[in-house]
Amino acid sequence: MINFRYHVVSLTAVFLALAVGLVLGTAALNGTVQNQLNEQVSGLRNSNGQLRDQVEELQTRAASQDEFVRQIAPGLLAGTLTGRSVLVVSGPTADNDDRDQVVKMLALAGAKPTGQVRLRKDFTDPNKDDALQDLAARVTPASVTTLPNNGVGVETSSALLANVLLADPAKITTANRTTILQAYESLGVLDLDGEVTATPATAVVMLTGAPETGTGSADRNKAFTEIVKQFDTVAGQMVLAGTTAAGAGNPVAAVRDDGTLAKAISTVDGVSLAEGQVATAMALAEQFTGRVGHYGTGSGASARIPTLRS
Repeated sequence: MINFRYHVVSLTAVFLALAVGLVLGTAALNGTVQNQLNEQVSGLRNSNGQLRDQVEELQTRAASQDEFVRQIAPGLLAGTLTGRSVLVVSGPTADNDDRDQVVKMLALAGAKPTGQVRLRKDFTDPNKDDALQDLAARVTPASVTTLPNNGVGVETSSALLANVLLADPAKITTANRTTILQAYESLGVLDLDGEVTATPATAVVMLTGAPETGTGSADRNKAFTEIVKQFDTVAGQMVLAGTTAAGAGNPVAAVRDDGTLAKAISTVDGVSLAEGQVATAMALAEQFTGRVGHYGTGSGASARIPTLRS
């Protein structure tokens, strides 16, 4: 007869076997999962390495292309703007390096600089609009009679500055010009980079970066587009160049999408690249022949650079 001790021994053996099997099975499973994870990690590392190599290759190509464009720029631009007086205006988001490179391209084309003006963020700040309107009312000379009469400070001040910097010298005396520019500089809405000459420009290159984002950005972007419109009203020739044509409220896109402005103002996107900087100078030269174009790789561009014409 099987006694109680026999049952205990048998049950113990069964549980021991189960425990051993569980341990062995878990170890085997863990080994399989670990191997799979190791393989996945290794694959991701290889993939990341390949992507890194591709990025480095693209960066090298872009740098080489930029260098190539800079080398051929003198031949492309020589004499195309000889004797033309050009003002460079930088918007609040424009990059200083982009401006400096564009100025170099204009110099290669033979342009005669009349000065550089940087508009600060306060110029497009709705909270500064009343101050802009008040200042314009105080410093506008009697000879200037074409300013907007709508009570919008950014438009009135933009129109006044356009008349000061671009209009017929007979309308604005040197003393008036100095007084007005210093007044806006004192208000903290613009900076004068270097000396602004006594003779106004006949053409303007306006630079911008990506559209502003965040609180109040829609109003600021709209305000900058209004600045562009007011300068176009006075300028004989005008090019608006930006880093991109994308993004809500983008001034470059706004001009391209406006049936009237698109026929008067040439635009360039990609001004951070040498190709865009050369295209900006070429587009301005094209303006002096009565042609308007939109260049770059963004939406609304008809070609990457203007067509060379004899």
